[in-house]
Amino acid sequence: MKISDVSKKYDLSMDTLRYYERIGLIPAVKRDQNGFRDYREEDCKWIEFIMCMRSAGIPIETLIEYVGLFQLGDKTAQARKSILTDQREKIKEKIDELQAVLSKLDYKISIYDDQLIKIEKSLALHSEKGNEI
Repeated sequence: MKISDVSKKYDLSMDTLRYYERIGLIPAVKRDQNGFRDYREEDCKWIEFIMCMRSAGIPIETLIEYVGLFQLGDKTAQARKSILTDQREKIKEKIDELQAVLSKLDYKISIYDDQLIKIEKSLALHSEKGNEI
C-alpha cells in the first residue's frame, strides 16, 4: 500500500508517517522497485498499535524504546512487558483521576437539577394560583 493510501486510511499525514519511521516509532517500511514505501499488513499493524498507544497518552520516547526492544527479539520480552505494565498502571491512575472528576461534575450537575426542579415547582404553583409567568 502506498503512503498516500495509508495516510488516508489512518487519517495521518504522510509527513507524520515518515517521521514515525525516521525516529524508529515504526520499523523501516520496505520500498518497492522505484524506491517508494510499500506498506504491508505488518506495517499497518504497527501504525494501529502506535495510534492506540498515543491516544492513551503514552509518550513517543516510551514507544520508541518499546519498538527498539521488540526489534532485538524475544530476549527483550520481559522488558517490553514491563514497559506495557508501567504504562497500564499510569493509564489506570489517570482513569481513576478522571472518574473522581466525573463524580464531582455529576454532583454539581445534580445540584442544578435540584434547583431547576424547585424553580419549576414554584412556577407551577404561581400558574395554578392564576398568576402569570
